[in-house]
Amino acid sequence: MRIGLGQFNSVVGDLPGNVRKIQEFYTRALKEKMDLLVCPELCICGYPPEDLVLKKHFLEQCTSSIEQTAAACPDMTIIAGFVETDGEESYNSAAVMYGGKVTKIYRKGQLPNHGVFDERRYFQPGNKPLIIDVGGITIAVTICADIWHLKWLADFLKNSMPFDMLVNISASPFGYGKIDVREHVIRDCSLKLNCAVAYCNLIGGQDEIVFDGRSILTESTGKTITKAKAFDEDLLIADIVRTENGKVQIKPLIPAVPQPKNTIDEIYQALVLGTRDYTLKNGFQKVLLGLSGGIDSSLVAAIAVTALGRENVIGITMPTQFNSPETISDAGKLAKNLGIEFLTIPIQSVLQAFDNSLKTVHGWESKGIAYENLQARIRGTILMSLSNKTGSLVLTTGNKSETAVGYSTLYGDTAGGFAVIKDVPKTMVYELARHINTIAGWDIIPSDVLTRIPSAELKYNQKDSDSLPDYDLLDEILKGYVEDDKSAGQLIQSGLPKDIVLRVIRMVDKNEYKRRQSPPGVKITSKAFGKDRRLPITNYYKSGSDMTGS
Repeated sequence: MRIGLGQFNSVVGDLPGNVRKIQEFYTRALKEKMDLLVCPELCICGYPPEDLVLKKHFLEQCTSSIEQTAAACPDMTIIAGFVETDGEESYNSAAVMYGGKVTKIYRKGQLPNHGVFDERRYFQPGNKPLIIDVGGITIAVTICADIWHLKWLADFLKNSMPFDMLVNISASPFGYGKIDVREHVIRDCSLKLNCAVAYCNLIGGQDEIVFDGRSILTESTGKTITKAKAFDEDLLIADIVRTENGKVQIKPLIPAVPQPKNTIDEIYQALVLGTRDYTLKNGFQKVLLGLSGGIDSSLVAAIAVTALGRENVIGITMPTQFNSPETISDAGKLAKNLGIEFLTIPIQSVLQAFDNSLKTVHGWESKGIAYENLQARIRGTILMSLSNKTGSLVLTTGNKSETAVGYSTLYGDTAGGFAVIKDVPKTMVYELARHINTIAGWDIIPSDVLTRIPSAELKYNQKDSDSLPDYDLLDEILKGYVEDDKSAGQLIQSGLPKDIVLRVIRMVDKNEYKRRQSPPGVKITSKAFGKDRRLPITNYYKSGSDMTGS
């Protein structure tokens, strides 16, 4: 039996386009003489469809789309995910198609309801296993989270065993390092159920989520035999052959493809794909961003060029009297190195005009936080005005460390459509910048940008360290508090300085209102700001007082 795992970039709501994509993979599968084509979870409608599932006409179109797919692809067995409805309830389902019809349907049993997942809001769980036979190979059909609950799965399938292979169609989002966890889950599934596993994952960017593909075929020993591309569409093909001992052996037809070199490389690829898909899927061709000559905007610009091409990126520097000649020069060097359009729009005269007008208000001063933030708001207005004029998407450049503690200006540097590095800690920003230079073989991002002390340059001789702890310490506290949900007491007991822990937590807690109004950005960590972390804005619970006596 010849199997193909067709991981493709499904677009939420584009049912006709997703059907065409399956038909394209079907055409390729016919040429390869396949018996079974497997496509990802909810690939007919895209994942996650969210409240589209609450629309009756959407559900009707999902049904007609899966029927259309079956009719157009009659000459092999196809498994593909869709939203199924019985008129009363909806299900996250896998359709088995053959001979121009949907012959069987499996309903997902385990519905995740954490982080970015909200499936219990929309779906009812299935309660019946599905075993099919393709070319004499018996196959259990499952969907995504089913295999992440192995004890449940073994009990669920116990009356259906033995079978030769388990197929899992998936929409498993990217998180750095998650591929190791995922492979461990698949390996344990093979060993526990004593069968081969064919795991087909989605690829592409959907709002803040990125799906990384990397579909996998393992044998019953748990050994990974072959893996599909990362962050790209692919058709993974293999022959499933029964051996003398009755087990099946997997024989790949295509050589193994290169995988990301390391964690920073996979994060970089995720950011590129997420930026490309958010831009293009939302109808934009070009992006623009403010270039300060600093590390964050330099990284975002470099990612944007890789994602969209240099001809589709515009960099804008907007200096005042507080910007040093060095940072102004580095902004220009970066733009030249990247080959992007570069505009210089000085804002000192605009700042002076605003300042003069505001001086009519009692108490206004040409210094302090309000005056500093005015500069950022002028820049945000210019960027959004050019966006309005050119139809380009504004990319914001704030990193996770700044976003966490509110080191940003609402309606200033937070103004824009997509926050590329919103989930990237400052310390990782530097790693990514060095990685980009390593890939290029020369300093695309100027070396001075990597070594200069970080500064917002909203006043003379300003440094980030005037307002924030050292970034190494800050990021360690933020990882513990935001991503690992540790309390203040736990962080302090681990040896972190009490005064800084309490200060950072207070900053995180009081800036929820800023984060709620910020644009979406690519999720790369285990817990990103957005759907992963949903705290009330109006909130009297003080995390910083936990176990500290304060």
